[in-house]
Amino acid sequence: MTVKDLKIFSQNIQKNNFIINTILKVNHNFDVIFIQEPSWTTIRSIPSPENCGGIPLVGIPNYPNWLTFARESDSVNDSSRVILLVFFFNNNNNFWIMNIYSDSSHSALKYFKDSETNI
Repeated sequence: MTVKDLKIFSQNIQKNNFIINTILKVNHNFDVIFIQEPSWTTIRSIPSPENCGGIPLVGIPNYPNWLTFARESDSVNDSSRVILLVFFFNNNNNFWIMNIYSDSSHSALKYFKDSETNI
């Protein structure tokens, strides 16, 4: 399959489940969607031999029409910082897409500035 026009959507949703669900339901015209600051929430409790009440299964909202790439999280309070690099090729051309989300002290941007010769 050859894609002539790759459509990418990127949005910081500020941990708002309504926004992420809306984006995933209505953006059928995009090929790639980058979501920054997804809401890590408890999806449900799962059985555990150590805890009769179960342990929380933590994750992000998902939608069946999209393939989700996200790291695992140990808790709802585990906020991630994103440096996501995607490589693909199309019609004998190589492409790299980078999505960066940095914290309030701009640590990801400082990292890239300090290591720009290595990129």
